[in-house]
Amino acid sequence: MSRCERIVYLVDDDFRIRESLAELLAAHGIPVMCFESAHDYLRHTRSDTESCLILDLQLPGISGLELQQQLSHEVGPPIIFISGYGDIPCTVRAMKAGAFEFLPKPVDPVALLAAVEGGLARDSCLRDQITVRHSLQRRFDHLTPREQQVLPLLLSGLRNKQSAWALGISEVTLQVHRGHIMRKMAARSFAELVRMGETLGVRPAESVTGAA
Repeated sequence: MSRCERIVYLVDDDFRIRESLAELLAAHGIPVMCFESAHDYLRHTRSDTESCLILDLQLPGISGLELQQQLSHEVGPPIIFISGYGDIPCTVRAMKAGAFEFLPKPVDPVALLAAVEGGLARDSCLRDQITVRHSLQRRFDHLTPREQQVLPLLLSGLRNKQSAWALGISEVTLQVHRGHIMRKMAARSFAELVRMGETLGVRPAESVTGAA
């Protein structure tokens, strides 16, 4: 995917608002795809590109909040709520559920453009994080079962002798495993390996006793 590709999805049942906001965004070089209902948006197959969603709170059928809940199991796009009827409870509920921004109607053009750029930037960041995690997961999956056992011990900061004792192997064998792990994970330093472990959710092993 080219990093210059991006799109804004706009869901609002008012044609005039859809047209106005679409023209505003297009004038600033931001592609827009409009939908008049949440149902229409759900039927659309999103392209794998940087995006954000401008979503009206009050929609016929599936409401904006209900659509947000349906999308909660997905990663992105960041949601910018707009509403002429939004009250404080709805705003709080939307923000607690992860909405990126909440703007009242009539929408201020400057505020909307800032929110859209922020939403697109967040989506880009999330995509980068997912890409990194998938890459690390592939490397982790190439470790042998024994190497996957050794990794939490390494991350705990234990001495080689302690880690070897915990696994019932020699210290030399432990060092060989450590070298293989560093190479397969493409870690340039132990600190980088620790960060990789944190990203993957690999928990460091607990303290080991019994080795001098």
